[in-house]
Amino acid sequence: MPRSVRPLLLALAALSAVPAGAQNRTLTTPELSPHARVEQTVGLTDLVVDYHRPATRGRAIYGDLVPFGEVWRAGANENTVFETSTDVMVEGQPLAAGRYGLHTIPGETEWTVIFSTMADAWGSYSYEEAEDALRVTVMSREAPHAERLAYRFDAPNEDGATLVLHWAEREVPVAITVDTPGVVLASMERELRGIPGFFWEGWNQAAQYALDHDLRLADAMGWVETSIERQPTFANRMTKAGLLAATGQDAEADEVREDAFANASADEIRAWARSRQQAGFAQQAQSALARLGG
Repeated sequence: MPRSVRPLLLALAALSAVPAGAQNRTLTTPELSPHARVEQTVGLTDLVVDYHRPATRGRAIYGDLVPFGEVWRAGANENTVFETSTDVMVEGQPLAAGRYGLHTIPGETEWTVIFSTMADAWGSYSYEEAEDALRVTVMSREAPHAERLAYRFDAPNEDGATLVLHWAEREVPVAITVDTPGVVLASMERELRGIPGFFWEGWNQAAQYALDHDLRLADAMGWVETSIERQPTFANRMTKAGLLAATGQDAEADEVREDAFANASADEIRAWARSRQQAGFAQQAQSALARLGG
């Protein structure tokens, strides 16, 4: 027997001695219900649904394949998972940042949507109500036929989006809202603990953002004072003037504003006006440019 054949025969003999069940090693093939993932950024908040997409294949779905009044994993195969990178409101109810198993209890029109703290179970087979982080009730609606289940985020804007489950002839909308200004300010504070905190621009940006959204004005005054300590500029003096005016200190605001204009170049004033225009404060921009004669 050739030496090169002997190792192969020994290996085959060893495999034959292993119990039959242990020899079952399946190879990867396409899933009947393929995996999908939909993502949407709202402000600075990342929203994700990770799921598998069953097909109707001519079957009756709601009230039959998906019974009314019973917990359904809202997908196929493994858990359907919902993730949010920050705290959000779902149908007006708070949901903390995190990763959740997404389940539903379908009804003919009224559905219960469940966010479970157990995100790694196999579907809804081991679902336990005690692990619910949140339940909300929503109304489903008729929709054009969708052969495969799909999730999407409708009407995204800076403050929210609507998560929609669509399968067969039914859609289930779930409203999600985000406190984006609060999220942004918290993010800015974290960033200011790093390299941006050594320069005037970041402190002024945080203060101006807070002023523009009428939030945390006392903190904003501290931030703009830090900005001015780093380097006095026309921009941070104007932010300080705005904060003084917003807190009822009109005389002090006028004094700071006049000092800012007296010590600024035309280029500084134009740059600030452009930034105010881009931020949606056209009247502030026009007022500053008027000081230059237009």
